Amino acid sequence: MAHKIGKQTIIIDSDVGILSSAAVGSKKEGEGPLGPDFDIISDDSRFSEKTWEKAESKMQELACWKALKKAGLEMSDMDFIFSGDLLNQCIASSFNARGSGIPYIGLYGACSTFAEGVGLSAVFADSFAKNCLAVASSHFCSAERQYRFPLEYGGQRPPSAQWTATAAGAAIVSRNACSPLIKAVTFGTVEDLGINDQNNMGAAMAPAAAATLSQFFKDTYTDPSDYDLVVTGDLGFVGSNLMLKLLEKEGFFFKNNYNDCGLMLYDREKQQVDSGASGCGCSASVLSGHILPKLRDGVLKSVLALSTGALMSPTSVQQGETIPGVAHLVCFSSEKGGIF
Repeated sequence: MAHKIGKQTIIIDSDVGILSSAAVGSKKEGEGPLGPDFDIISDDSRFSEKTWEKAESKMQELACWKALKKAGLEMSDMDFIFSGDLLNQCIASSFNARGSGIPYIGLYGACSTFAEGVGLSAVFADSFAKNCLAVASSHFCSAERQYRFPLEYGGQRPPSAQWTATAAGAAIVSRNACSPLIKAVTFGTVEDLGINDQNNMGAAMAPAAAATLSQFFKDTYTDPSDYDLVVTGDLGFVGSNLMLKLLEKEGFFFKNNYNDCGLMLYDREKQQVDSGASGCGCSASVLSGHILPKLRDGVLKSVLALSTGALMSPTSVQQGETIPGVAHLVCFSSEKGGIF
């Protein structure tokens, strides 16, 4: 049974892991460096739906369907669905889950939602559930008109801005999985260093990512060199550099084993995405389509994956609030046996 060590880290004692995963994206994601790793790429960013919001639900539906198909399971085999998105009241997730007949636990961690869902699924699977489905999505068009400007506005984007991924990822977390296994989960605290620029979310999220990683290392008595890869969700170019500087102040240094999903999803030089990708679908698709398969194949042995989220809303931005951030961490291993 799962147990807590240190201040914030939960150790998963059973052989809980990822039974299967799937990534769905649109044309821009397919043109990026990780395009071949997506299970489904659609040239139609509406996914044959009438609205961007319905398209986002469709992406979740496709990601779930593909993950279930890979595992040879049906939706009825799932005990719980953990899902979230960026839309008001998480409608992409709830609309996807309606009619499933499966207990639905809606999540809002902004762009940290996928790791939050996978982490909660692991805790549930280590306790009383057999199979849990973790899903997250985002859509550039729906996010832009909710958080920033109408698409027709055509405003100039500063270099610190990030491009919301039109993507979704789904993972089946099961106690019967072989690899990759989930060894630990660290749920993060909300951090706020006073950033109030909605076009600089990387800076807003960097303190939370640094806080979660630092606490995990302290809780487990490990350091960055113990892992093949440490990957954050969507800090982008600006946020990644800030996080590394914050961790260096605490004595944690990386040597070529750090990356960020927001820097991996697109080609920043060719695709004009400024500081990189963002959105719930960013880390969800990169982890589901690219990193988890590498763990399953043994190319990577141990990975720390953090999804990072800027906890703003249209209302908080209009009221001049600063932007709190949060980051949740999942520790993966391709092998049985202890890491800590």
